[in-house]
Amino acid sequence: MAVRWRVRDVVAHLCDTAMRRLSYQRDGLKPAGEVSRTMSQQDFVALINNLNWTWVRVADRFSPRVLTDLYEHASDQLVEFVETLDPLADAQFPVSWAGESVSRQWLDVAREFTEIWHHGAQIRAAVGEGPFPDPRWLKAVLQISMHSLPVAGRGLPLGEDVSIVIEVTGPASGTWTLRRARGIWDIDEGGTPAPTTSITMTDETAWRLLFNALSPLEAQSLITIDGNADLARPILAARAVIV
Repeated sequence: MAVRWRVRDVVAHLCDTAMRRLSYQRDGLKPAGEVSRTMSQQDFVALINNLNWTWVRVADRFSPRVLTDLYEHASDQLVEFVETLDPLADAQFPVSWAGESVSRQWLDVAREFTEIWHHGAQIRAAVGEGPFPDPRWLKAVLQISMHSLPVAGRGLPLGEDVSIVIEVTGPASGTWTLRRARGIWDIDEGGTPAPTTSITMTDETAWRLLFNALSPLEAQSLITIDGNADLARPILAARAVIV
């Protein structure tokens, strides 16, 4: 649905997500439409898409100035509220793309940051402004988004002593290792000697891949895989957004 949005629609969506979090989490408003921990992924995606679409449709009544003023006001309040939260407490809503039924608040707040950065990057690209000037923001987005990889690893064949290194090059460079130990996948920052599989890509490719902005064919031409390529396929399907 978002591929059909105009810049003003993306701004309206940012207003909506900020005001929704303030309303549900700060002010205790019961969400419209029940979010159940047992609901299917398909139903959850449909619920989120409907929430997004209905607000963007209403926001057509607002001028660009009203939308930007509204977002300035809502985002300032959101920052103030987030600073009051205990990062180790349970989040009100789990981070579904990380495969969690219960998430710590720090990951939920971090997810909010990745969404704001992602939509900001879309707006900048649409108006010809290019990438954000500070690569540390993208580095933080990648550090957070790598939490989507362990759930993708669940689709891999069983077996211990498997390690997959993801190396990201460019201004927001970094290296991460996905390992399976005692049947559980976990990801850590840093490399490991002699990994089973290595995946290398630029920081621009990495965020576009994780945010569902590359087709499989485009991704294939931009990524280098060394070692067991079968282990890389589920990892390259990981997404740090609800799709």
